[in-house]
Amino acid sequence: MDAEGQKNHLKAYGLTYWILTKDQKVKWLLNYRGGSFLLPDSETIQRECQIRGISFEVLSDAKTESILAEISSPSQNMEAVVLEKAPKVAVYTPKGKLPWDDAVTMVLQYAEIPYETIYDEEVLNDGLLLFDWLHLHHEDFTGQYGKFYGAYKAASWYIEEKKEAEALATKLGYSKVSDEKLAVALKIRDYVIGGGFMFAMCSATDSFDIALSAEGIDICEPMFDGDASSPGYQNKIDYNRTFAFTGFTLERNPNIYEFSSIDMTRKRMIHKSTDYFSLMEFSAKWDPIPTMLCQNHTALVKGFMGQTTSFTRDEIKSNVLVMGETKSNGEAKYIHGIKGKGFFTFYGGHDPEDYQHRVGDAKTELDLHPNSPGYRLILNNILFPAARKKKQKT
Repeated sequence: MDAEGQKNHLKAYGLTYWILTKDQKVKWLLNYRGGSFLLPDSETIQRECQIRGISFEVLSDAKTESILAEISSPSQNMEAVVLEKAPKVAVYTPKGKLPWDDAVTMVLQYAEIPYETIYDEEVLNDGLLLFDWLHLHHEDFTGQYGKFYGAYKAASWYIEEKKEAEALATKLGYSKVSDEKLAVALKIRDYVIGGGFMFAMCSATDSFDIALSAEGIDICEPMFDGDASSPGYQNKIDYNRTFAFTGFTLERNPNIYEFSSIDMTRKRMIHKSTDYFSLMEFSAKWDPIPTMLCQNHTALVKGFMGQTTSFTRDEIKSNVLVMGETKSNGEAKYIHGIKGKGFFTFYGGHDPEDYQHRVGDAKTELDLHPNSPGYRLILNNILFPAARKKKQKT
């Protein structure tokens, strides 16, 4: 999985997942040649590699033992982690959304990793309990319809999506979309606390935390929910309820395409040609989780924009790990934390291979980006739960 040796990094994850579904174990060689996978050898697996266009090397038993001995040496920042079980994957996304609206859905399809889509009704009916891993589509959990009001309030798609959201909230027994979305966010919170793994990109990151922090407070202006917001709502925000962020200020103006001061999009002064973020290096033996999540064939990854592009460093809680940062302005791009028995990862931006994705833009063709470092980070998160112990039934 190093830069020179692998023709298709992304499909290698799908092959690894496929092997796990066959009740075979895989060793993930952290920091060894770009985070390589040590797979069992068989004609079937070799043929599958060839079909999928994945580069591989066949090792003798002696060579395998030599590599594992090198990795286990205390002098090497490497580790061999056993992957045991193919995690069951859910993507939280509204019905009818096209796959190219979401980078995670695109890369899962490209890598041939199976997933199921769920949305509010399934979440509120405890459907998350069937899954090990959950991705949040670019959702707005605050009930402000993505803050698209200023630019798109007259667009037919915006009007239709608002109507659909209101109809769904009514069907589920809520008088407001913001109340219904809060109920969903609380279910997702409980899922993570109970041992689930949550991954979110773009606006699903900060809007999720904002919704949790504003429980019991109306932060929506009249054009969103039909009535006035709570007076002085900024002073009523409870940062203790959030996963990752603290001390942020909400964006009150409904015409501004921004939720809060968490996001760096409007503050950055970085040109596209110099927009890169650096992955942190962790101890593979002592910190295997962040090491897994940062496996890549390069430590420098191209930046990319989104409604929520990156996170203000001063507004990240001290117990949350920054795994990727843009050094020129100190912003955090890729963060990870623990909540209860579960884990969460937030990744800023919309599409790692589409610098400034806009509504209606053409989809990204991943056949043109089979070695994308930005997309590899998503797939690291997919495989991470495979290294966890199976939950004990109580």
